[in-house]
Amino acid sequence: MADLREIVEFLDEYLGIREVPDYPGAWNGLQVDCRSPIDCARVATDACQATIDEAAGDGAQLLVVHHGLFWGEPLPVTGRSYRRLKALLDADMALYAAHLPLDVHPEIGNNVLLARELGLEVEGTFGAWKELQGVGLWCATDLSLRELAERVRGACGADPHIVTGGPEHVRRVGIATGGASSLIEQAHRDGLDTFVTGEGGHHTFHEAMELGVNVIYAGHYATETAGVRAIGDLLVERYGLDCRFLDHPTGM
Repeated sequence: MADLREIVEFLDEYLGIREVPDYPGAWNGLQVDCRSPIDCARVATDACQATIDEAAGDGAQLLVVHHGLFWGEPLPVTGRSYRRLKALLDADMALYAAHLPLDVHPEIGNNVLLARELGLEVEGTFGAWKELQGVGLWCATDLSLRELAERVRGACGADPHIVTGGPEHVRRVGIATGGASSLIEQAHRDGLDTFVTGEGGHHTFHEAMELGVNVIYAGHYATETAGVRAIGDLLVERYGLDCRFLDHPTGM
């Protein structure tokens, strides 16, 4: 068993929770408290009703997620917000979230773990979001676009959507998981010919075609499960917790 405060302090420091900027109103760190100590934890990509209920059913005292409860302006505790919070409080289960700090972490971040799954060696970072530099990473490679897409399919478990704006042979590929299509132009400026991310808007098709960049959309959820899985492994190794990943794919 482990003290919740000790776990939170470790994760805050290890993930750089206070150093990595995020979207306005996105709260990284402990979002919902509980009584200590902790012996059972679950990790998931989203703090949705389904994962909260499953974790509670497992008797978990801690749920660690990538996408937490709080984004943007404060919302009244009604409807969906009330039901999710009530489920957490009824189960006396803490909720911890790590969004951009988990995407960009150099060891267990979603970006670097996806690169590893694709068999690519990271050469450096690229791209900026507000004051956060290096929101994506890039790798040198020598693959056909078809070969890279097949690796993405294997790593993410579904056929990716490909915008063939760039060359048939990939030399420099950027990776930024989730909804990072706003980095397409930055990828082009940094000399990348191919960009792998989760999802993007309709207009990004024309952006990629006109800039001459291949874009591989592999799914928001599918590109953002590895980081929380790695946190789960850390909790088992460091604290001996009963911990497993709750898979609730969205297909998006």
